[in-house]
Order: sequence, then C-alpha cells, then structure tokens
Amino acid sequence: MAAPSEAFVRGVQLRHLRCLVAVAQERHLARAAERLSLSQPAMSKTLAELEALAGTRLVERGEAGRRGIQRFTVAGEQLLAHALRVLDAVDASAQSLRPDGGERVERLRVGALPSVAPTLLVDALLVLRARMPALQVEVRTGVNALLFDALRAGELDLVCGRMSDPQRMAGLSFELLCSEPLAMVVRPGHPLARAASPSVQDVMTHPLVIYSEGTIPRHHTESLLSGLGLRLPATHTQTLDLAVASALVLRSDAVWFTPAGAVRDELLSGALVRLRVATTGTEEPVGLLLRSGVELSAAQRTLAALLRDAAPAHAAALVGRG
Repeated sequence: MAAPSEAFVRGVQLRHLRCLVAVAQERHLARAAERLSLSQPAMSKTLAELEALAGTRLVERGEAGRRGIQRFTVAGEQLLAHALRVLDAVDASAQSLRPDGGERVERLRVGALPSVAPTLLVDALLVLRARMPALQVEVRTGVNALLFDALRAGELDLVCGRMSDPQRMAGLSFELLCSEPLAMVVRPGHPLARAASPSVQDVMTHPLVIYSEGTIPRHHTESLLSGLGLRLPATHTQTLDLAVASALVLRSDAVWFTPAGAVRDELLSGALVRLRVATTGTEEPVGLLLRSGVELSAAQRTLAALLRDAAPAHAAALVGRG
C-alpha cells in the first residue's frame, strides 16, 4: 500500500487545489461551490477526496448544516500556501502562451484597516504610483479578521493591519511599522475644544461616535472607560465608515473615539481638533502582514519598502496633536 505522501502525489489534481482555495476565499462550502460553478455536494466530495489524499482533516466545519467553515487546520493552512503557489504557476504558464508574448498589466491587491488606509497607506501609494505608473492597484478595507482571511486565501498580496492571536496569524508574518494612540476628536468650535484639560467625564456628556464591536479601537475605547469606572452609553453611534464618522462630528457636538492615524491629515489641517485628554495605554501596533514563505513581486517589495519609509514620519505626526 502506498504511503500517504505517495498517494497524494499520484492522486492530487488541480480541481482539488482549486477547491481548497475557493473554500479559503469563501469560508462556506455552498458559496465556494458557486464560485467554481459546482454543486454543493460535488464541492463537498472534492474536499473529502483531498482530505483522504492528504491523510488528515484540512478544515473544521461549522455547525450550521456543516456548510460553514470555522477554520483551517495546521495541515490545511500549509497545503493552502502550496496550492496558491501551484495555481499561480499555472496561471503564469497560461499567460506565457498568449500570442502577445504574455505581456499583462501587473496588479497589486492591498488590504488595510479603515483607520490606516487614508493616511499611512496613501503616503506610500502616492510614491508607488510615481515609481510604477503602469501598476494596477486595488485597495480593500475591512476589519482585521476579514483582511487576514483574504490574505491567507491569496485574494490580497499584503495587508496593513494589526497583530492578532497566534491562531489567526498562522501562515502569516507581521512586521511592526508604528503605533497609533486613540484620540478623542471633535469639530473646531466644539465646547470641549476650548477647554484646557477636559475630563473623560466631560466627554461623556456629549454624543459619542465609536468603532464597531470586535475591533481593536472599540476594545481600547471600552478599556479606557472601564479603567475610569465608566461605561459606554447605550445611545452611542458605531461605524467603521470614516466618512460617516467625520460627517457626524463636523455637523454636531459628537466626540469621536478613533485611532489618531485615521484623522492625521484633518488634525494637521485643523479640520478636526483632538481633545487634550490622556489616552495612555491605547496605542495600537500597526504593521505589514504578508503570507509566510511567499516570494514577493517587485510591486510588493516596493510598497513594503515605502510603507517602512513612511512609518516614522506618520508616527511623529501623531505625537502631541491637539
């Protein structure tokens, strides 16, 4: 009887690898089947075949009809990384066979937290555009967990995000770029903007705009208040949309709890004002996330270097504003 590794080499096919990648991208068997134009039973069968060839479980299914995917196992994460490289090689081979000699527009798919995208990332992207004008760039924003899943599944090339727990970091590397403190931000002319040292208790008498549940800024907001014996009022507004949050603050007396980096340019220009309230202990490490063991393209290497170069000035601009 052939050893598991021999059976895998003999039996694995591209359809198995495409199945695994689609499952990683959708995190749901039915949606993964739809992506590949398969029936859900056919998708489940293909995944079962791959697990049999691998000799181990690759994904942990959810409870709801067993169609949802809770997580990849360690073996699943390892095989996914190889599957992405194999499929990338197949795509490159197909491209080289084109009559035009395989010329194509190079793409760079970047993920970023909403609080990082408009400042630190844009600083780097502006220089990148000047250096690589023919590059096609796609930027996707979202919460850390979704960006991690998209990066691991090969839908993103790199991410500007935050460190997470070890289980979430499987197959990914993290390089610290800077730390961003939480800030309490208001419109110019706000009653608290004129105060020399307003207290958090003063802040709580105004409407609050905060980040959504499950985000690090939201955790830091609640921790800051809890340390002072305070709780969020039930009447707060929560959003990840920076434009909505900014508009609410500019058109009312609301106070916005946000990472300072998200509003760096507005603070520097005076469009928004940072309250003189201490937020020590709310610093968030922001870094560069990549898939481990993957050779970077020229565009990926260039953007990573530009992010490293831009980080010190970005961090310095956040100190003592307000």
